[in-house]
Amino acid sequence: MTGSAFVTAVLWSYGIAAVGFLAFAARLALGWRHSTRASMLLAVVVVTALWAAAAMAVVVWPAAQTWLAANALDALRYAIWFAFLASLLQGKSIAAGAETRRQRSTAVIVAVALLAQVALSEGYAFARIVGPQARTIEFGLRLGLAVFGLMLIEFLLRRAHPQSRWGLKPLTLGLAGVFAFDLFMYAQAMLFGQIDPDFWVARGIANTLAIPLIAISTARNTDWTIDMHMSRGVVFHSTALILSGVAVLTIAAAGYFVRYLGGDWGRALQIELLFGALLLTVLVASSGRFRARLSVFVSKHFFSYRYDYREQWLRFTRTLSAETSLQGLQVHSIKALADLVESPSGTLWLAQEGEGLRPVSRWNMAALTDAEPASGSLAQFLQRTGWVIDVNEFRGDAGRYPGLALPPWLSAMPNAWLVIPLASGAELVGFVVLTTPRAPIVVDWEVQDLLKTASRQAASYLGQIRASEALLEARKFDAFNRMSAFVVHDLKNLVAQLVLMLRNSERHHANPKFQQDMLATVEHVVGRMNRLMLQLRANSAPVESTRPVDLAAVVERITAAKTKAGAAIGLVLAPGIAAIGHEDRLEHVIGHLVQNAIDATTGRGSVEVRVASEGDFAVVDVTDTGVGMSAEFVRDRLFKPFETTKAEGMGIGVYESSQYVSALGGRILVDSTPGKGTRVRLLLPTAARTQPAAAALQDVT
Repeated sequence: MTGSAFVTAVLWSYGIAAVGFLAFAARLALGWRHSTRASMLLAVVVVTALWAAAAMAVVVWPAAQTWLAANALDALRYAIWFAFLASLLQGKSIAAGAETRRQRSTAVIVAVALLAQVALSEGYAFARIVGPQARTIEFGLRLGLAVFGLMLIEFLLRRAHPQSRWGLKPLTLGLAGVFAFDLFMYAQAMLFGQIDPDFWVARGIANTLAIPLIAISTARNTDWTIDMHMSRGVVFHSTALILSGVAVLTIAAAGYFVRYLGGDWGRALQIELLFGALLLTVLVASSGRFRARLSVFVSKHFFSYRYDYREQWLRFTRTLSAETSLQGLQVHSIKALADLVESPSGTLWLAQEGEGLRPVSRWNMAALTDAEPASGSLAQFLQRTGWVIDVNEFRGDAGRYPGLALPPWLSAMPNAWLVIPLASGAELVGFVVLTTPRAPIVVDWEVQDLLKTASRQAASYLGQIRASEALLEARKFDAFNRMSAFVVHDLKNLVAQLVLMLRNSERHHANPKFQQDMLATVEHVVGRMNRLMLQLRANSAPVESTRPVDLAAVVERITAAKTKAGAAIGLVLAPGIAAIGHEDRLEHVIGHLVQNAIDATTGRGSVEVRVASEGDFAVVDVTDTGVGMSAEFVRDRLFKPFETTKAEGMGIGVYESSQYVSALGGRILVDSTPGKGTRVRLLLPTAARTQPAAAALQDVT
């Protein structure tokens, strides 16, 4: 390795170590609480970061002072680690004299480490005076520190209670790796009289790899009083990174020996080996089965519980909420449950009214058509117990599932693994069948509880979406029924016109003027009926867009038709007043109000229609001196559908008119007194006011 390459490698290796330990120290400091062990742990992490920085300074400023600083910091971190391990050896004993023995043991170990520090700190200067023999002494002292550290770890593991080893294993593994690395490096240095530069360069990265293991033990041991959480994701990726590093080192070593022993073909064989190994590494890293097995390994050996429930629940909820349609949610429900147990595929059965449970969706599986009757053994067992069925366990010992007989279609599925019920309260909504997982998973109580809870959440999501779609469908039918009621009401009025015409035809059929009026009436009725049919086909949408309508002309046509029928109507019309709307619909609304006024007026009563303008509104007043209405009827019943005071009325006209006028942006005001008459004020927007909302207009037209 050239000089510049060596400097670059040292800066990278120890730079990564310095940054890693500083970041770890910052994380520890954020969760630190007063404790001797916590203080020692934080101190050793900080000192290790300083040691890595001093090692970088050695190659940047190669002077005796930088060597002395690096040696002193190296020995100091050993001393603190020894003190920390000694405190762990003492445990939590508070018996008589225990605290004194602990302090004595700790003092002895620290004293030994500090003496070693002094010796090592002087090692470089001593070597300059005496020669190579001093170097050997220095290497021997360092080798002794590494051996002593390994002895402490071994003694700690032997003395630790079996229940405590779970929390100590990551720490002891990390420190054993650090001490073993130094042991090998200084043993080789004693044999050859100098430190191997490559080992010294790699020492920074080797210490950095111990950080995740130390962090895991810190998170597991609450008595260290450092509040720290190590997520499964971090451990998973750290483990994957370590395995990748081991794989790369193995490949590199194999390539070196192939090149060394391969003769003339050595370099070519090395390239081929590296290329093949790279492809294999990418294949393994991208394999779902490998990730599943690694996830199971991490959960089993690094954590007391299989799942990080917070992360699992967040992922489960994100998967379910990613879709709002029923079909999409069905697929996501299968995937969300399958991800919990590393299953690669599944199928969903849902209860259908009168059809039992039918397969409605699948994920990474071939389509199935087999239905399960609601009265079948499987559905009844799931309904009764709510258990998650392990198909393999049932095949091995059916007695664990009393009263259950697997249906033929399920028994014939080669990879069927779990049957998960979807229950909403006491009702069985459906069930999910998952296939064999990518990595072997024991379906214990923890898996069972998680699947049951998750399945209930999925069932509630599915039930909510199905209820929403049913409500939407009901609203569509309601809109259609409401429109049908409007159409029937309009047809009733049109039929009334035709009936009146037929009655008069017996007396006036030979009158040319009557014949012209009859043809005009039939033409009007046909045109109105065609528009009603077109409006139904358009799903209640208006046939034409709104436009300015001359109200005076509309009122004149209405009163002319009513006058021919024998009604006396007074008119007060202001010319040039236009309202925004549909001419035929406005004619229908005003005509309905006028007809109601005529029907309510008996004897010598009168009806008057006035057209005027008030601000941004065009106003049509229909006043009569008829029977009138009570305030309670106007307030509570007049604008409700199917409420009427007429013997032959349907109670739709006023409701339909108010809905249409409101959609235009107008209002209908009613002032009525029983026995004195009624005044209905129709306020319609003019071109100067805001146009009606199309969506609102579609709901009432």
